[in-house]
Amino acid sequence: MRHQWMLGAVAACLAAPAAAEITPTEVRFDNGAVAQSLTGVPGDPAAGAKLLSSRADANCVACHMIAAQPDVAFQGDVGPALDDVASRYSEAQLRGIVANSKLTFAGSVMPSFYKVGGHVRPGDGFTGNPAPADLGPILSAQQVEDLVAYLLTLKP
Repeated sequence: MRHQWMLGAVAACLAAPAAAEITPTEVRFDNGAVAQSLTGVPGDPAAGAKLLSSRADANCVACHMIAAQPDVAFQGDVGPALDDVASRYSEAQLRGIVANSKLTFAGSVMPSFYKVGGHVRPGDGFTGNPAPADLGPILSAQQVEDLVAYLLTLKP
């Protein structure tokens, strides 16, 4: 009987939802760094690698070069190369830079990927109309975690 109770308790813990997602307005920065995961779920480096090179998502390669992805065409040189970025910044610093780079690099042209207000955003496609008032962040919290997980693999 006691074992059944313990198994039930373990099952309940495993079935409990993961930590609540931190919304863009709840993110706590410390000198530009964000120590706490935005999701409580580890990022997926493979998904992050796809985000980094995807022209439709994060599109990091529009401004950064990355030797680890030589097949990605038209890599940019506006921002620093991402090679060895994990040796230059901690996980918390990378999360903060991805979420809102302007808190680390004042005047940066890098988009704030996890922010929902206080910045200029694109209009509604090519219509000339302003974007909807409730425009969400560029990346989801999990996408930020995936991108950070991939960046952490970029070591010498």
